[in-house]
This record gives sequence, structure tokens and C-alpha cells, in this order.
Amino acid sequence: MLNMAEGIARLGALAESPVVSTLADAFAAAGHDLAIVGGPVRDALLGRTTNDLDFTTDALPDEILRIVKPISTAQWDIGRAFGTIGAKVAGEQVEITTYRADSYDGVTRKPTVEFGDTLEGDLVRRDFTVNSMALRVPGRTLVDPTGGVEDLVARRLRTPADPSVSFGDDPLRMLRAARFASQLGFAVDPATAAAMAELRETLSIVSPERIHGELVRLLQTDDPVRGIRLLVESGLMAQFLPEIPALQLEVDEHHHHKDVYEHSLTVLRQAIDLEKTRNPDAAPDVPLRLAALLHDIGKPATRRLEPGGGVTFYHHDIKGARLARKRLQALRFDADTIGVVTRLIELHLRFFGYSEGAWTDSAVRRYVRDAGDELERLHIITRADVTTRNAKKAGRLARAYDDIERRIAELSAQEELAAMRPELDGNRIQEVLGIPPGREVGEAYRFLLDLRLDEGIVGEAEAERRLREWWAARG
Repeated sequence: MLNMAEGIARLGALAESPVVSTLADAFAAAGHDLAIVGGPVRDALLGRTTNDLDFTTDALPDEILRIVKPISTAQWDIGRAFGTIGAKVAGEQVEITTYRADSYDGVTRKPTVEFGDTLEGDLVRRDFTVNSMALRVPGRTLVDPTGGVEDLVARRLRTPADPSVSFGDDPLRMLRAARFASQLGFAVDPATAAAMAELRETLSIVSPERIHGELVRLLQTDDPVRGIRLLVESGLMAQFLPEIPALQLEVDEHHHHKDVYEHSLTVLRQAIDLEKTRNPDAAPDVPLRLAALLHDIGKPATRRLEPGGGVTFYHHDIKGARLARKRLQALRFDADTIGVVTRLIELHLRFFGYSEGAWTDSAVRRYVRDAGDELERLHIITRADVTTRNAKKAGRLARAYDDIERRIAELSAQEELAAMRPELDGNRIQEVLGIPPGREVGEAYRFLLDLRLDEGIVGEAEAERRLREWWAARG
């Protein structure tokens, strides 16, 4: 529960920090107002870590630049057209923006930039009330014209203006609602949620790059499932990632299978828990989280209802990888991320035969080779994919995966699995067989790689003998 006394004390400490006091004194000396605005104020009141400092002022961009130059080690004006000047002050990066009073054309989400003349006017145009608070400095006056403090206490997300107007002005704010719901653990005000559903189709005017950015920020939160549910329930997810709501398969009364949508959300949560446990100091792993969310999106297209009540999803891993590639490309994800996600989806079923019978060393080597650089992520997503409520089955699968990780570690120590290559390179293959560069060298290389995978290290002499036998058998 929000403790206002503690929150106000944290705001006071923020105002006393070197960067804030330096800026406040400089703007006051120049005869201009300055206020800390938005996220830093919200987070200070909540007791959350503040990473970025945003300020707003009545000074115009040229005047902002003139004021900060003597007190900063660097300045950048890439946002000058929107009234924003960046600077590095007291070792911290800050952004200072002239009061705004934007208007939108209703066709694109790009605002027509108009500078405002009051702090209160600037605040009421922002996305949510909890982000519409400011702390005037150096006077330390909290300005909250839209009831942001009350909404912090109620743990509620609400737009400062009528939500239909706010979202109509900028549809991207609907995705930001989902992100903040997850980031802060807040509920969305009913009127705000209703407007999201009503205006979901207006998201079409938002560029794929901006949607991509909000999806990534949502996945970086500690509990993206809350926001994903909101996007699915409002119909927004169907506008840019329809494969997720499509997981809500209807269950025939004679054919039973687990709820694929709920299973996918559980896998995402479990993957995040494992990610934090196994890599506690790492940044949120967005490709892993995307793969966990999307790993079963091939199921709707591959579902077959069998006689006797059975249900199959043959090759949903391959189908899902193809669907994921197409969708992530449309959302402008980079090639590396798309490659990681699709590879993990392709491989996420590979392990489950292991628990039915111990793999040979050859099978373990192939598992490592196929996973490549994504082996650690594959470990996480495969473990997270176990959502059965049958404790015995879950325990058996966990023990089986413990065993495969142990064997991988042992074989890696013996054979350097991560750098697995044939014992003869292409030049040596040409020398042994007396052939020039060409297709046959590639075929010989693959033969030797299979030999390595099947039998481990056999030694160069034995590899040469086997290579000659293989070549002779080809005629």
C-alpha cells in the first residue's frame, strides 16, 4: 500500500540530488520554471527505482539549450522539433521538454507539436493520471491536476481525459496501458478498458515499429501476462499478433486437450522464473520470452480430432516457426531475434522423447549441435513447457531433463561439444581423397561430422581410414 509520507520523503530526496538541484538553480536564475515530470515522480511515490529523469519547463528549446550548456558535459537536440533537449548533467542523462499542448490529426499517431504555457496544461495531455504528476523545483511543490495520487493509492490506470478522446488522439496509448498494467501491477479503470475494446481497430494507424517497441517493453516487465490478458480481452492483440487469441481453441465435448492459451501464458511465466533463477543478473531475455509465448501458435492450424476422442497437433512446431517468422517480420523485429525465436519453436519438442528412453551419446551430441548458441535458452523453454498438474509426470520430466543437462556437461568436458567439428577440415579432405574443391568435399565433411556425432572423437588416423572407406563405397 502506498505510504504518502514515505513517498513525499523520497520526492524530497530526489529534489536534493545533484543533477536536479543543479538544473533547478540554473533555470531559476534564468527566470524559468522547471519541474520533474511523469515516471520519476510516480516511481518515487511508489518506492520504485528511478532510472531516467524527465523535466518540463516554460522555456523554449533554444533557451533550454542556452541554460544547460554551461552546466552540462554534453548536449543533444535530436528532439528539438518536439521541444526536447537532452543533456548530461552531474554524470546523468536528462531530457528537458517545453510545455506541450499537442493535437492529433486522427489519421496518423504523429502529433502536431504546439508549445503550451502552463504546467497543468502540459500534464492533462499525458497518457495516464499516474504519469501526469510533476514536482516543481526548487520549490518542491507536487502538481497533480488529474488525481494521479488517488489512482496510485487505488492501484488504478486511468486516462486524464475521456479515454475515447485520449486513445483517439493516440492509439498507441492503449498498448501502453497493457505495459503499465504489467509493470506496476495495476488494474485498468473499467471506462478505460471499455474504450480500448471500442477503439481497437484504430491501432491500424500506428506504425509496426512503434507497436514492436511497446510489445518489447511489455515483455521486459516482470509479469507480462497481466498485460497480454488485457490485450487479448480488449481485442487489441488480434490487431497485431492474432496468433495469440487464436490459441483459445474451442474444445469439442468429445475431444479433450489442455487449454493452449492458458498453457502458453503459464509457459511464459515459468520461463521468466527460470530465466531469473539461472541468469539472475542478466537483462530480460526478450527473444526467449517471445519464443515461450509463441511456441504453440502452430497448434490451431494443425489440430486434428481423432476417432475415440483423441486430438493431435502433428508438426505444430514446424508450422509455428513459420507463422512466427512471418509475424515477427511484419512487426519489424531484427533478423537475429527472428532466428532465435523460430529456432527455439522448431526445437521445443525435441526433448520429450528423451524421458521415454535414454538417448545415446550420439543423440545428445545432435541435440547440442542443433541447438547451437541457443542451448541455454532451449534448456529454459523446454523445462518451462511442462505445465502438467500430474506431480509424478512433472517430476519424471524434471529428472529426465536434469539427466540430459548432466550428460551434456560431461560430454562437453570431454569433447568440446560447443565447437563440434569433424576431425579433418576441408583442406585435409581434399588431400586424403585427392579431389579439388567442390560438392564432394562438402559431402565428405558432412560424413565426418556424422561420424563425430555418432561416435565422438575417433582420432585423425581412424577418421582418414573411415573417409577412404566411405569414398571407395561411393564407387
